[in-house]
Amino acid sequence: MKLTLERGDLLKALNHATSVVEKRTTIPILTHVMLIAEGCVLQLKATDLDIEIVETVKAEITAPGGCTVSAHMLHDVVRKLRDGAEIELTISKDESRLQLKAGTARFSLAALSRNDFPDLGASELPHSFSLPAKDLAKLITKTRFAISTEETRYYLNGIYLHVAQNAVSVLRAVATDGHRLAQIDVPLPVGAEGIPGVIVPRKTIGEMLKLIADMDGDVGLELSQNKIRITTRAADGSPQVILTSKLIDGSFPDYTRVVPAGNDKVMQVRNSDFIRAVDRVSTLSADKGRAVKLTIGPDNLTLSVNNPDSGSAVEELPAVYTDAPLEIGFNARYLLDIAAEIEGGHIIFVLSDPSSPTIVKDEGNDAALYVLMPMRC
Repeated sequence: MKLTLERGDLLKALNHATSVVEKRTTIPILTHVMLIAEGCVLQLKATDLDIEIVETVKAEITAPGGCTVSAHMLHDVVRKLRDGAEIELTISKDESRLQLKAGTARFSLAALSRNDFPDLGASELPHSFSLPAKDLAKLITKTRFAISTEETRYYLNGIYLHVAQNAVSVLRAVATDGHRLAQIDVPLPVGAEGIPGVIVPRKTIGEMLKLIADMDGDVGLELSQNKIRITTRAADGSPQVILTSKLIDGSFPDYTRVVPAGNDKVMQVRNSDFIRAVDRVSTLSADKGRAVKLTIGPDNLTLSVNNPDSGSAVEELPAVYTDAPLEIGFNARYLLDIAAEIEGGHIIFVLSDPSSPTIVKDEGNDAALYVLMPMRC
């Protein structure tokens, strides 16, 4: 194998690869990235046996071939080269060393044969459709903050992606940790009608978002009962990055039972003012509880914190509210997480009583819904 390519193209691909590769593993080849030079592209593949990423970059191939090399070592070398450098990669005949040249710099890295590299993405997935990258990004960003981190309830350690019924069928993402729930809908893509409900793991969610965060156009999605695959394409339509991941093997709970149906008290407040006020008063809240009390009265919201160790804080905000006065407490971090995802100018609380779940809505996005459990304060 012998090829040349631009440093920036290789570094971008290695950034994606190293975020998948585990630094510490008992299987040495899993710390490696596989390089395959063929045609006019260099293909890079990395996996931790749960996620596999395959990315192609343009290169001038003098001799085809391939090997595997330490992903983090190669990344560090390329990262420290000067911007715009042209890199030449050459593999020895026995595939035991990878030679890297860039200007006057020379590196020789230990390599392993690609024959032993695992292949997670070989299987065909029966459900296939495309959707706008911005819709997939919305499904992720609006819900991932509510993913649970508790290992005992592993089935909550991801986002539940499924088809749901509103006035029309929609593609819905839901995440919950038992204290809060986040739900967002996007139009159902053509071809997604019969997909199974799947739980996409937290790490996979993060990797998907990295790939599509600044992307325009559509992204391909494939599903089976136990795997998901996302494909981004280059300008010529050829696959550029393919991310394949195992899904969480479990049943997501019936989240619709958590969404209260009888809440009848509505409070609306300017979101930017609400975020700043919660952030200020929570400065004095206890680190563990972080409870903020909301005292809601006619066209007025008072946020307060009373901490015996550090003192108290109170701030008033104008609000739209015409129902009976109500006092209710919430975790300040949870309030801020939800408020950060509000697109409209106002955040809307639909309440019942101090001990019942509260619905939070976005004035600017009817497709988003949040549920927040109250706490004592």
